[in-house]
Amino acid sequence: MTSTIPKGFHALPLSVAQLSLAAVLKCGQSFRWSILPLPERKTVAEDDNDKLLTHEYRLCLRDRVVCLQQTSSTLFYRSYFSDAAPTPIEEAKREAETLVWLKDYFQLDVDLEKLYKEWALKDAVFTKFQDRFKGIRILRQDPWENLISFICSSNNNITRISKMVQNLCKHFSPPLLSLPDPCNPEEMATYHPFPSPSVLAASEVNATLRSLGFGYRAEYIQRTAKMLVDAHGAEPLTSGYREPSEIWLETLRKVDTAAAREELMKFVGVGRKVADCVLLMSMDKSEVVPVDTHVYQIAVKHYGLKGSSGKATMTPKLYDDVNGKMQSLWGDYAGWAYSVTCPPPSLSSELTLATRFVQVLFTADLKIFSNYGLEATASTSPSKTPLASPTKALQKLAIDDRPDVLTSPLPVPSPSPLKRKAERAPSDAIDQTPRLTRRRTRGGT
Repeated sequence: MTSTIPKGFHALPLSVAQLSLAAVLKCGQSFRWSILPLPERKTVAEDDNDKLLTHEYRLCLRDRVVCLQQTSSTLFYRSYFSDAAPTPIEEAKREAETLVWLKDYFQLDVDLEKLYKEWALKDAVFTKFQDRFKGIRILRQDPWENLISFICSSNNNITRISKMVQNLCKHFSPPLLSLPDPCNPEEMATYHPFPSPSVLAASEVNATLRSLGFGYRAEYIQRTAKMLVDAHGAEPLTSGYREPSEIWLETLRKVDTAAAREELMKFVGVGRKVADCVLLMSMDKSEVVPVDTHVYQIAVKHYGLKGSSGKATMTPKLYDDVNGKMQSLWGDYAGWAYSVTCPPPSLSSELTLATRFVQVLFTADLKIFSNYGLEATASTSPSKTPLASPTKALQKLAIDDRPDVLTSPLPVPSPSPLKRKAERAPSDAIDQTPRLTRRRTRGGT
């Protein structure tokens, strides 16, 4: 059954099994999405494809606010700008840019249903609950925002992290535009982009963040931003929005995992777990599994890892042992399998005690993990999912017509995940970038 396209939106055919906004945007990967209820419809048939059309999801980028709605078979999207497009051609180009961003951000070139089927063949437990948690995939976020967000995640929970990240935008980034609430049009919400490194590098930022309840994380954020700005500069290389330090962080996508991790861990407040979250969620390191003591306990109890089932000090060797165990089972997409077994809080109450496994983290608040106790198998190699463009007008705008990465607030779309791994530079490529140093401090995770 086809869906009625909401006014002003474009339609992208996409099964909720490939992407569930309700699951992915609540599970502790990204913390800036606004989730707003839509007006309740008077009648909803049992077989109505629009019955999932219950919420609108909004995210403010540097130059636009992206709005999403979803049914079981279609993703609807549109963008709002602070200025009107001067011509219909320019408007179509803007929406084409948004579509490119969506495919990149949600990594829609990865066939998630194929991955689920292959994981289910390896694990009988996964088979029992996979239908409850369809459509959970790893985001490909902006590395700068992702880094700062996970510095905020130290000893924290999703609600508080989200508040912190929103406060960063509200207090350190000018408003882009305001939009009405879908249910109450007279109520306007103001949207702010994520602040740039040069803004958060200012010395007075520390005190302001402390006054906003960031605690010790205030110093971590300010000093990390300053380290980046000192090493790479503050002014954009062209008249665009992105600063050199933001561009440099993206170059870590092209080096091997160990080298990228080493660079990230030089920043204040970034330990192994935070670095691995950033590697997984913004730097194309899909094999990385963030580990803490909860993951260790699961590995001992269900994976056959040697060790005590009680709490243990997370040493580098122990971290590597646990991570290696996960990667030997799940291969190149171990991090994706890890995310699927971490259902969003709104769904966790549906689990029985038999299937509500010990929790593991993206943040210190997310702890649900599945018991994978199988022998290591060959790595999974997902295939691409062909996605149709919403209109002929957008189809005519080739991906190479997008703005240059240095003059556009939107990122350059990634190659396919398999190409990413093949194109990664050797570890010594990192030596081409300025080295950063830091004073060791306590509190990083």
